[in-house]
Amino acid sequence: MTNVISHRSGKPSFGPAAETVLPRDAYSVAFEEIVQWQGYQPTPLHSLPALANDLGLGAVYYKDEGPRFGLGSFKALGGAYAALRVLQREVARRTGKDVSLVDIREGRWSEEVAHITLASATDGNHGRSLAWGCQRFGAPCRIYIHAEVSEGRAQSMRELGAEVIRIEGDYDESVELCRKEAAENGWFVVSDTSWPGYTDPPHDVMSGYGVMVNEIVEELKQPPTHVFLQGGVGGLAGSVAARLRQHYGSETPRVCVVEPKLAACLYESAGQGKPTSVDLHEETVMAGLSCGVPSPIAWEILWSEASDFVVIDDALVAPAMRRLARPASGDPLIEAGESGVAGLAAILAARDEVDVWKRLGLNARSRVLLIGSEGVTDEEIYAKIMAGA
Repeated sequence: MTNVISHRSGKPSFGPAAETVLPRDAYSVAFEEIVQWQGYQPTPLHSLPALANDLGLGAVYYKDEGPRFGLGSFKALGGAYAALRVLQREVARRTGKDVSLVDIREGRWSEEVAHITLASATDGNHGRSLAWGCQRFGAPCRIYIHAEVSEGRAQSMRELGAEVIRIEGDYDESVELCRKEAAENGWFVVSDTSWPGYTDPPHDVMSGYGVMVNEIVEELKQPPTHVFLQGGVGGLAGSVAARLRQHYGSETPRVCVVEPKLAACLYESAGQGKPTSVDLHEETVMAGLSCGVPSPIAWEILWSEASDFVVIDDALVAPAMRRLARPASGDPLIEAGESGVAGLAAILAARDEVDVWKRLGLNARSRVLLIGSEGVTDEEIYAKIMAGA
C-alpha cells in the first residue's frame, strides 16, 4: 500500500516554527472575523466507535468539512479570508486610510473593491472559496484550472461569478500562468502556496484553516494521540499541526502527513530534508492533492512538527469513501470526497500491514483524528465511485 518515512520517533519535541510561522494572534484574528460571517457554524466532529473497534483503535474522530458554508470543503475558511485580507491591504494602500476587515465585509469601500481583480490557480476547492469570497465582497475573480479539473467543479466556480481559464497542463503549470498573467495585468494572486517573496496570502489562508482546530479542541475531552493530515502543497497540514501544537503543547498528537503516490512532494521533501518538487506524470483521483511543489512556509512547520510522511495508492480511496457512506452499525453516514478520505484510507490499509501499523505507533489506546477536508464537491464523480462497489 503504503510507503512511510518516519521523520522522528513518536511525538516530536517542540519546534519554533509552530509559533513563528503562524503566530497565535494570526489565528485569533482569522477566527474572530470568520465566526462573524453569515452562515457560519461549526462543522460536525463525528465519533466513529464502530470503525475504531473494527480497526483495533481506542477512538476515531472525523471532522466533516463537507457542510462548511455550503461550499463543500475546508477551503471556505482559507481562500475567502485571504481575499478579504488582500482587499483590506490594497484599499488601505490606494486610499491612505485605515481600513478594517469589517469595512470590506460590510461594503464600505465597494467602489474601490470593484476595481481590484483577484486571481488564483486551483484543483477546485480553493478556487471555489476564492470565487465565493469575491462574490461576497464585490471583487472581480479569475480562476485558472488545469486539464484534469472536472467540468462540474469548473461550473461551480462560474456560478459564483468567477471567470474560469482552463489550461492544457497540470496544476503547477496553472499556478505559473496565473502568476504571469496577474503580474502583466496588475491583478492580485490569492494562492494557498507560497514562493520566494510571496507569503502574505498563503499565511492568511493557513490562518483561516485554524478555525477547524479551534472547533475540534472545543469538543474533544482529551487530546488525540494521532492526527492524519492530507498533503497537497502542505497548507492544511502545516496549519493544523501548528495550531494543535499551540493548544496542546507537549500533549500534541503525532502528526502523520498523507499523500497520493502520484503527487508525493512532501514525502520526497522528507526524504531530502528540504522542500523538493516532483513531476506529475499522471493525475491522482484525489484531485485536491494533485500538487508537485510544496509550499515553503508550510514545509517549515511540517519539518518541525510531523512525525511520519505516508504515501498511498489511488485504489485505496474508493473503499474508504464507501466505508463512510455505508457505516458499521452505530456510526453516522458521512458523504466524503476523494481528498477528504486520505487519512482514513491510510489507516485502513495500514491495519493490514503489521510493520506499518507499528511504525505509526497505532494500537488499542490510540485516539485518531481525521480531517475530512471535503464532502461531495462533484456529484457525478461521487455517484460513479459509489456505484463501483
